[in-house]
Amino acid sequence: MALKQIGYDEVRSLMQPGDVIAYGGYTWVSEIIKWSTRSKVSHLGVILQTRALSEKSQTRFFNLVVESTKWNGFVGVGQGRLSDRLNSYHGEVWWLPLKPQVRQAFDEGTFFDFIYGSQYRPFDLPQAVQAAIDFAGRHGSDVHDSFHNQEDLSKFYCSELVAAALEAAGVVPKVNTSEVTPIDLCQWNLFQDDYYQLKKAKDEDQATEIPRYNSLDPGLWVG
Repeated sequence: MALKQIGYDEVRSLMQPGDVIAYGGYTWVSEIIKWSTRSKVSHLGVILQTRALSEKSQTRFFNLVVESTKWNGFVGVGQGRLSDRLNSYHGEVWWLPLKPQVRQAFDEGTFFDFIYGSQYRPFDLPQAVQAAIDFAGRHGSDVHDSFHNQEDLSKFYCSELVAAALEAAGVVPKVNTSEVTPIDLCQWNLFQDDYYQLKKAKDEDQATEIPRYNSLDPGLWVG
């Protein structure tokens, strides 16, 4: 598998619903997430596409990114144009395309229904914190049992939302989405071997790899 550094304009037309967008931010919250999960990834979104129905050609489309984050004062599930997000985001950004065999199983209808049914649900801060702490428990700490989340989809943190959307689309088994951290999902073996860094780290010439990308069975997050 290979990481490639590339501009958004070069891959815009190749993106499809369900592809994952990973972020590595520089804010203090992002740095805490990266530190606690031993990763360069602090946040996730998922691609949703819309077409401009007023266009005579019916060929113009927009890549939207759906995330649970801060949107104009609201903190929770919302969507915006990926191009705008890339222009304004301070940090690293990667595109993780679903692999063809996963794409074949992808139920776009249930994916859209789930996404639109989740709009404006608030951000789930307590479960986000507990998932990050529990990550340490899965890697040798003794805090795992105390901070293990019970699945609750009334609110969403970022990777919980993306995991639940992919589960709804039928490409992962029934998992405990409230236990999935951003780096966990990036390591699920759902993606193409090649993935793409759309925005690099500040003052860095080289692309930043995601450790153990595309290497783990999502079934490990059952229960």
